[in-house]
Amino acid sequence: MSNELIINSTQDESRIALLKDKKLVEFHQEKDETKFTVGDIYLGTVQKVVQGLNAAFVDIGYEKDAFLHYLDLGPQIQSLNKFVKSNLGSRNPNPRLSTFKREPDINKLGKIGQVLTRNQKILVQVVKEPISTKGPRLSCELSIPGRYLVLVPFSDTVNVSKKIGSNEERKRLVRLINSIKPKNFGIIIRTVAQNKDVAELDRDLRNIVSIWEKGIARLADAHPRDKVIGEMNRANSILRDMLNEGFDSIHVDDKELHDEIRDYIRTIAPKKEKILRLYNGRAKIFEAFNIEKQLKSLFGQSVSIAGGGYLIIEHTEALHVIDVNSGNKSNAQDDQEATALHVNLDAAKEIARQLRVRDMGGIIVVDFIDMKKAENKKKLFEKMKEEMKDDRSKFTILPLSKFGLMQITRQRVRPELNIKTREVCPSCGGSGKISASIMITDEIEKNIDHLLKQQNEPQLTLALHPYLYAYFRNGLISRQLKWFFKYHKWVTLIEDSSLALTEHTFVNKGGEVIELV
Repeated sequence: MSNELIINSTQDESRIALLKDKKLVEFHQEKDETKFTVGDIYLGTVQKVVQGLNAAFVDIGYEKDAFLHYLDLGPQIQSLNKFVKSNLGSRNPNPRLSTFKREPDINKLGKIGQVLTRNQKILVQVVKEPISTKGPRLSCELSIPGRYLVLVPFSDTVNVSKKIGSNEERKRLVRLINSIKPKNFGIIIRTVAQNKDVAELDRDLRNIVSIWEKGIARLADAHPRDKVIGEMNRANSILRDMLNEGFDSIHVDDKELHDEIRDYIRTIAPKKEKILRLYNGRAKIFEAFNIEKQLKSLFGQSVSIAGGGYLIIEHTEALHVIDVNSGNKSNAQDDQEATALHVNLDAAKEIARQLRVRDMGGIIVVDFIDMKKAENKKKLFEKMKEEMKDDRSKFTILPLSKFGLMQITRQRVRPELNIKTREVCPSCGGSGKISASIMITDEIEKNIDHLLKQQNEPQLTLALHPYLYAYFRNGLISRQLKWFFKYHKWVTLIEDSSLALTEHTFVNKGGEVIELV
C-alpha cells in the first residue's frame, strides 16, 4: 500500500493532499494568514469570568474572545500561573523547570473565580479552532507534541498510548523515558515510539524541550495576544504524525517549502530524506496526480461508491446525515439481504474516507440499507471500525440501532472543509445566457494571433479545460501544430480540470498571467 503526500504551494495558501494507493484520503488547505491553529500557545488576557458557566473568556487576538472552561485549566494551573508571572517581562527569564517548585493541584470541583481574575495574564493553548460563530476553545494543560513523545510541563507522570498492546514494550518504554526525562515534565509516549531505541527517543525529547524553552524565553518581551509557541505548518505536522516506513514519496512544487520540509525530515527521520522530491512538471501538480478531478467528485452532495451505489451527504448545524442508496446494484446479488450487505460494506469504506477528506466532526448519523440478520449488522460494524482505524482524529462508533442507523462521533478541532463542485458559468456569470459556446475556439485563436503577432510574445502557454485541450491536440495535424506553422512559435497547452469549460488562461515566458481585455 503506497502513501504519497502532494503539496501545492501558492502565494496565498498551501494545499496538501494525502494519497493512499493513488486515492485521496486527506485534504488540507492552509492559508498564509491563518491564525489560531490547534496547538498554538498564546499569552492571553482574561476578559470575563462567568461563574454560571464555570468558565472564562480570554482575549488572544481573535475577533471573539476564546472560551476556557474550569475543567480545561488542568490540576497544575497555579504552577503555570506562578511560572508565567516569574518570567513575564523578566530581564533574566528562566525557562527550565528542574529547580521550579510546583504548587498544589487545584480542586477538581472548584470554581473558576478561585483561580482566575479579570485582566489576569495567562498562558493558554488552542485546542479547537474558531468554528462558525464560536471563538477558539482553550486549555491550560499545555502539551508540545514531538515525533515519538508529547511533552507535558508541570507534571511528572509517564503515560503510554493505548494502541501499544504489548505489556513488555509498554514497560520498556516507561523505563527508558523515566531514565531520560527532565524533572517537572510529564511525557505521553506515542504509538510510533514502539520498538524505538533510547537514542531516537532522547533526540526527540531534547527537540521538544528546546521548543518549550525557546517559547518561554519569549515571555520576557511578550505582550498580550502574542503567540509564544507556534504549531508547525500543516505539512510538517502531518509528516510528524504519519511519516513511517509505508511512506513512498513527498512531492512539493515550491522550492522554499521543499527546503523547509527537507530540513524537518533531516531532524525527525534522516533516512527518509530521499523520498522528498521537488516537482518541476509542466502541468499543475494537482493535475499531474489526478487530485483536482478527485476533489470535484468527492465534495458534492451526492458521492458515488464502488459498483453503482451512492451516498447523499447533508449537513445541518447540529449534525451530519449520510444516506446510503443501492442505485443500480439492486439486482447485483441473489437476494435483498445480500445486496444490502454488499452495498453497505462498500459504503462503509467510502464513508470513512469522506470523514477524513472533508474533516467532518461532531455527530454523524449514517442511514444504511436495512438488514435483517444480526451477523450482517455485526459484520458492517466491524468493517466500519476497520476502515476508520487510520483516522488521526478521535472517534467513537456505535453499533447499528434497530432502525438501521449508525451513530459516529468524531473530534472536531477545526472548521469542516467545503469545496464548491458546482461551477458558475464564466461567460454569463450565472445569468443563463451566453454567446454560442462553439465560438470559444475562435476567440482563443483570435487571442493567440493578437499575442503572437501584435504583442510579439516570444513564448506562450495556454491552460484550458480538458475538453478544449483534446480539441486543439486532436488529429494528425492538430490545431496546435498549425499554429506553429503559421507563427513559427510553439504554443504550450496545459489541461487544467479546475477551469470551467469555456475558461482559459494565457501565461507569458516569465510565468505571469496575461490579462486580456
